[in-house]
Formats: sequence, structure tokens, C-alpha cells
Amino acid sequence: MTTSTASFRTGMLPVDDTALSLTDTRGAGVPVVYLNGSYCGHRPWRPVISELGSGWRHITYDERARGRSRRSADYSFEACLRDLDAVVEATGVERPLLVGWSYGAALAVHWADRNPDRVLGVVSVDGAVPYGITGEEARARIRRLFGRMRPLLPLLRPFGLSARMSADQHAEINIEINEICAALGPVLDRATYPVRYVLATGGNLGGGREEMERMRASLDPVLARNPHLRVSAKVASNHSRILRKDFRAVAEAVREIAATPGRGAR
Repeated sequence: MTTSTASFRTGMLPVDDTALSLTDTRGAGVPVVYLNGSYCGHRPWRPVISELGSGWRHITYDERARGRSRRSADYSFEACLRDLDAVVEATGVERPLLVGWSYGAALAVHWADRNPDRVLGVVSVDGAVPYGITGEEARARIRRLFGRMRPLLPLLRPFGLSARMSADQHAEINIEINEICAALGPVLDRATYPVRYVLATGGNLGGGREEMERMRASLDPVLARNPHLRVSAKVASNHSRILRKDFRAVAEAVREIAATPGRGAR
């Protein structure tokens, strides 16, 4: 990263071989960093930000090749963690509250696991559960899915459902995050910071209702083992629409963590 300044507001943040589109409201309240789904930019967070209002410091950014950010030679999960490091450094925030949806939720708990004394807490929006489809059959299924979607990806991009990547790159990101989530149990067991889950009940593109329910049910043993993790709300929505339809539940989970005794801004 080539930019490091606590006065960074809005613009392009250089990181590695790319640059991220970053917005920081510089509000006086608790800093909240929003982490997006696999292939979309920051726009889906607008209802949550509006619901919380100006009493918070809202920090959003587009991951590599998403939204207005530039392409890269590296779209790995580790690269995304480096991007979050860069955003935290550039904005100068201390102990941010991380709010992640889907892929972004996994980023949030992994970053918090590596920086437990630097995070206020995590809100996971239908993500960060210890479940993933793995193995050669699963990898082949994912590649077939994105192969069929190849002609549609450019059309889905304006709606935040695809990135400026090839179909193969979309598939590899999906394969990697499934493997990371399948191994998420120990990360969640180690959490000493509050994690609040907002879970949907419906299906998802590439995953029907039953499979999504198995995924969400995989969280139950972890919740029983670690009292720092709780379900804040389970909403009658699906994975894709949860931020649009249930933004109030997400905002309430953010408020819940900010009000947790001993977790206030220092």
C-alpha cells in the first residue's frame, strides 16, 4: 500500500497492483467498516447506513474488480484481507466494528481472529458459518455453474451480482470461500469479541432453501460452545435480498454490539 493517512475521506486507495474505491464519512461516532459480498460493491449497504444515520463513522469500499475499484492479478481471500488492512490503516480507525455480508462476513471474522484487540466486534449478515461444499465434485459443480453463467455475467454487473472478472475467476473465488468456510469452526471458537448473526431463511443463487438451511444450522454447535457468538435475528428473507429487505435487523445488530458492556469506543 502506498497511502497511509488518517484524513482519508473518499477516493481511490492504492493497494498492491490495484486501487480500491473508498468512502469514509468521518463521522464522530463508532467506526463501522462494511465488507461486501463476493462479487458486489458497497451499494447494498445504503439502507443500513441510512437506518443508522449520521451518528456513526461509516466506511465503505469496493473490493478488487468490484464496483469502481480496479482489476488485479490477485483475487484471493488473502488479498482481500490485505485490502482490509489497507483500509483500516488509511482511515486511521481504532477498533472498528466490522459488518460483513456473505463473503464479507468471512473476511470480518478472519481479520478479527488475527487482530482480536483491534476490533470492536463483528456483525455477520448471512455468512461466516462453518459450512462449505468442498471436494472435486463440488469444485466441478461450481465451475459448471459459472460456465453456464458466462454470457450473463456482464449483464449482471450493474446489479452488483458479478465483478469485472472472467467466469473462471468468479468460480475460483467461490471454490476458495467454500473451503475457507468449511474450516471456519476453530476461528469462531477462538472469538473473544462479540459476533452477532443476522440470518435469512430463504435460498440463494446456486443453493436451494434446504442447502442454505443446512449451512445456517452448522452454526448451532459453535453457538453452544462460544457465548461471544449470538444470533441477533433470523429474518424471513433470502441471501440476496437480506440487506434490502431486512436492513433494520442489521442496523439493530450493529447497535447491539456498540452497546455491549466493555466494548465502547476507547
